[in-house]
Amino acid sequence: MPAFDESPDGIIEILDIVPRQGPGGIVAPSCDAAISLAVHEINSGAGILGREIRTTHIDGGRAPGEVAAEVGALLATGMVHAITGWHTSAVRRAVARANAGRVPYLFATAHEGLAELPGVLMLGEHPAEHTVPAVHWLAREYGIRRWAVIGNDYIWPRETARVVRRSLADPEAIVLERFVPLGSPDFGGFLADPALDRAEGVIILMVGNDVSRFNRQFAATGRAAGQVRVSPAADENVLLAGGAGANHNLFVPSSFFLDERRGDGAARKARYRRRHGGFAPALTSFSNATYEAIHTLRGLAEAVGSLDLSDIQRALTTGVRYETPGGARGFRGNQVIQPGYLARADGVDFEILDRIC
Repeated sequence: MPAFDESPDGIIEILDIVPRQGPGGIVAPSCDAAISLAVHEINSGAGILGREIRTTHIDGGRAPGEVAAEVGALLATGMVHAITGWHTSAVRRAVARANAGRVPYLFATAHEGLAELPGVLMLGEHPAEHTVPAVHWLAREYGIRRWAVIGNDYIWPRETARVVRRSLADPEAIVLERFVPLGSPDFGGFLADPALDRAEGVIILMVGNDVSRFNRQFAATGRAAGQVRVSPAADENVLLAGGAGANHNLFVPSSFFLDERRGDGAARKARYRRRHGGFAPALTSFSNATYEAIHTLRGLAEAVGSLDLSDIQRALTTGVRYETPGGARGFRGNQVIQPGYLARADGVDFEILDRIC
């Protein structure tokens, strides 16, 4: 990575990757607005290491190779200092190869927990501290013992399903498992499968609008009254897209719920409204994750005194701590350590039930 004084205008350039098409595209307006707030807050202060920051938005809803090719071309200019974003793990793995450890890459989405290339910092949730605790909480509190799994057909859903399966004492606990392409319009085959009748709950490992579409079709069968659902990839936009009637008995784990009773919750919402007005896209759990990613970059740079990836990686091995508006954070390896919560959908909003990690 070039030294900052080699940048023609002295600005720190951040590539932000968020899907603008496909099932994940539902998050883009909220993420853009949240990132804009974070950039405004940082640039209104001291910037990062005394420099103004600027984000370039990359469409992460395309094929992973296409996204990686664009990122690689921009990295080749020598004027990119970091990568952040909310996007699929398939895109992340392609971008990580293109980055090849040149700049810090802050991934703000729940992931599958596999080893990653150097330079990738996992700000999203590890399944062992996210989906698995949610499944076990529902077993403890609701007596859910038999599960069906439906997921999109790529690495995050498949690997997360394996982690969940390994965590269950009963090897027959998952009675149905099916993976479908991103953007699937119809889930009738899964919903009509006789094995689904044996499940007490459904684990939904799909992305964005696929989750809302599934929830509408699931609710239309009348199953929502008798079978719970848990989805680690649903935010307030997904609830809105599905409609209140599709969200009964839906539970969601996340580290990024913005609750007015928790640190910076009410104040952050007020700052967001002042910046974007009353008709802005919702400030959701997913967009809040992207906001935290930009502030994490600032916090790490301040704690380390550098944005050079080798300096950051050395600091991670020494237990470096940093500050974001959400509070003090640290890392275990390349995984951020943060609390996790379980919420239940309440119409088109969330009610936080418990801390699960």
